[in-house]
Amino acid sequence: MSEKLAKDFKKRGFKFTGPVAVLSFLQAAGLVDDHENDCEWKSGR
Repeated sequence: MSEKLAKDFKKRGFKFTGPVAVLSFLQAAGLVDDHENDCEWKSGR
């Protein structure tokens, strides 16, 4: 998902937007939760 968004951003003129930066943003915004299922920070606990 982040790779597709990064490519779309590049097409729209963003210069320093790669898949890692996009994934980090999605995590910070709360749209992606990549914590392990047994992690105490996993949402819903």
